[in-house]
Amino acid sequence: MTIAQSLLPEFDQEMGSTRKLLELVGQADPRWKPHPKSWSLGDLSLHIANLVSWGATTMQTTELDLNPPGGPGWKPPVYASPAATLAVFDQNVQRARAAVAKASDAEMMVDWSLKSGGQALFTMPRVACLRMFVMNHLIHHRGQLTVYLRLKDVPLPSVYGPTADAPM
Repeated sequence: MTIAQSLLPEFDQEMGSTRKLLELVGQADPRWKPHPKSWSLGDLSLHIANLVSWGATTMQTTELDLNPPGGPGWKPPVYASPAATLAVFDQNVQRARAAVAKASDAEMMVDWSLKSGGQALFTMPRVACLRMFVMNHLIHHRGQLTVYLRLKDVPLPSVYGPTADAPM
């Protein structure tokens, strides 16, 4: 079994669970924030949808500089609607999955760096980056999304097991 073949079942499971939660964002006010320093519900959902794009970026490049010297810095996309967020998510899932599926074990072991202003924030093999920077990062923010939705009384589906709203 290749590294990609071992990652894809988990990727598919996590993306399916994530999509179920993103589908619920329209049941609450996307402008709502649990705290003034927090992201809005819509911005958090779009961040989650965009995190998946880093899977393809990781597999197709060897670095991402969020603030390249002499160039424009990365700007987060602007939230438009729940439907637009789902479209972004679906497109990013398709691209990331395809990039991972075709990768050889050797390609998975190539070092990848996240940079800011030309300085490496971290460097690790692509496979580790997929787990930490893409999957774990997405799962972390998905957990935040469940709290946001719960605070807005949106019934939560099962992610890893039963919820108060979806007993098994």
